[in-house]
Amino acid sequence: MSSRPTLSPTTSVPATAARQVLVVDDNRDAAQSLAMLLELMGHDTAMAHDGQDALRCAENFNPQVVLLDIGMPRMDGIEACRRLRARVTGASMSIVALTGLDQGAVQIGPGHFDAQLVKPVGWDELIQLLHALPPPTAMS
Repeated sequence: MSSRPTLSPTTSVPATAARQVLVVDDNRDAAQSLAMLLELMGHDTAMAHDGQDALRCAENFNPQVVLLDIGMPRMDGIEACRRLRARVTGASMSIVALTGLDQGAVQIGPGHFDAQLVKPVGWDELIQLLHALPPPTAMS
């Protein structure tokens, strides 16, 4: 039996709405599953498995959205968010905190995270989040 979600006409993403999404999670299976969901929705994805790798990957990939795990080794998600925001394109990026518990531990607002999702992230909440984020802007 396949564990892949079934796409319906309402869940596909028009090409103009497709985004570049960086998935950052030290749990490789969780990162890969989330990236697969995003790709099924028509988004372009890249993965990193800690904060330092996320910064390196963001330099080349120029993500419009970053789904960023908070609890990671080497550099946690809060520090990675701060450093991503300090980049030239950091203000135009949507950065979403991925947390294991819904405890409101992350700061939401200008200069911080744009939203928070509790893991495991479901198909419906991922769709809702992406529709709620500002539309992608042209990256230079």
